[in-house]
Amino acid sequence: MTGKLHLAAEASNISQPAASRILSDIETNIGVSLFIRGPKGMVSTQAGQAFLRHSRSILSAYQNLEKEVVSFGNGQRGKVKIGSVTGPSIQCLVPAIIEIKKQSPLIEPTLEVAPSSQLVRSLEQGDFDFVIARMPAQYDSRAFHLLPARSEIMSFVVRKNHPLADQKEITLKDLSEYDWTIQEQGSPIRTALEQAFADEGVQMPAHITNTSSSLVMLGLLENSDTIATFVDEVAQLLTGGGVQSQLRVLDLENQILVAPYYIIRQRNRELSQIAERVIKEILKHF
Repeated sequence: MTGKLHLAAEASNISQPAASRILSDIETNIGVSLFIRGPKGMVSTQAGQAFLRHSRSILSAYQNLEKEVVSFGNGQRGKVKIGSVTGPSIQCLVPAIIEIKKQSPLIEPTLEVAPSSQLVRSLEQGDFDFVIARMPAQYDSRAFHLLPARSEIMSFVVRKNHPLADQKEITLKDLSEYDWTIQEQGSPIRTALEQAFADEGVQMPAHITNTSSSLVMLGLLENSDTIATFVDEVAQLLTGGGVQSQLRVLDLENQILVAPYYIIRQRNRELSQIAERVIKEILKHF
């Protein structure tokens, strides 16, 4: 506090009469004097000291509010909700989130993994900012904005002591008599697998357990000679970590490609700055 009204007026970029009038109006409204005027300047009363203390608190809160609002606008903080199918959640999404959290630790991402049909339906309902998924056949892709696609390779996972675990260049004919656990009919992995069997002129396996649950698949792998289907990113994660000694990826003679996935967003919805930042980071890993 300067103790000089004209200095306060200059700092506020107003005239001294205007400053005097504002102070007088405040004192009239609250019914108490805030300053004692003297020949050496203005000295605050107890009420004035309380007024100054709360004013500084309000000013500080306003400045913090301004900084926080700006940080939302430039993508330094905020919430973003993303849905993804399993493969890209490991390959692209998680690395992107880790990198952005290093730069902007105040962002709050929510990540959900689900089948493509469920993800696109939830996106349409406004539950996600964007999703990483395959475009289901029942949706018109023109209603969405699709960013570059990436295909996936299918892998077959078995337990370490499976009869075929160490065999090379395995064909689908070699596998048809075993038990399988596969994603449900109509799923991209199931569709790609059925097409691969048809292309090689081999009947689909007769003994199939249908499930989209990775936990169920792992349970079956641990306790039987079943063959489980995963996209390659997931298969490498399962066989390259702590369970590496328990699971193997079969060496196939021919690759099987799964339908590509996209970054999908609603065409007419404007994304927040943080959502845009996450998309840009994900594309670096595509």
